[in-house]
Amino acid sequence: MFIGHFGVGFAAKRVSPRVSLGTAFLAAQFLDLLWPTFLLVGLESVRIAPGATAVTPLIFDHYPISHGLAAVMGWALALGAVYALATKNARGALVVGALVVSHWLLDAIVHVPDLPLMPGAEMMVGLGLWQSKAATMAVEIPIFAAGVWLYATSTRAKDKVGNYGFIGLAAFLALIYVGNLFGEPPPSVTAIAWLGQAQWLLVAWAYWVDAHRDTSR
Repeated sequence: MFIGHFGVGFAAKRVSPRVSLGTAFLAAQFLDLLWPTFLLVGLESVRIAPGATAVTPLIFDHYPISHGLAAVMGWALALGAVYALATKNARGALVVGALVVSHWLLDAIVHVPDLPLMPGAEMMVGLGLWQSKAATMAVEIPIFAAGVWLYATSTRAKDKVGNYGFIGLAAFLALIYVGNLFGEPPPSVTAIAWLGQAQWLLVAWAYWVDAHRDTSR
């Protein structure tokens, strides 16, 4: 799942208006922000196998630190605690932690059984929606659309950056999604890892947009 995670990040503004969209994106996509670094340093591994599923050519061999459920709960607690200490916003901290966990839950819907519960566990989780491109889109696109709508109706633009920056961000995410679905497989694992690092730019973009919008509630 890709834009579904960002859709949940957008929607978080309705639940906790004080949480910046950038923070919500960081939390909702936190596991996939960690994963590229773990790939680069050799702590986790993935293989490229075109046709592995209808949606992605990737086979996730080993990623218990970024995507194991036990580790995810730890990351959620840690990120929520850091946010609470930095902002004194208890509700926002709960939302941040929940966003981290939401990533694993959404992944469990689309992944084939490859999500570990904890390091060393043999049981893997995944409902396998990635086996059908149409089914994946039928789930993920509405989540993204609902999230964008909730953010748009929970905030108002203060200037052109808040308006067109927001529209551009949503459109760019949709464009990436189309490219992921219908584009060619990545050339190498290293390319995947470095491209994954570029997601930090999306987080920065979200902080920029949110600074130019006010909550309308």
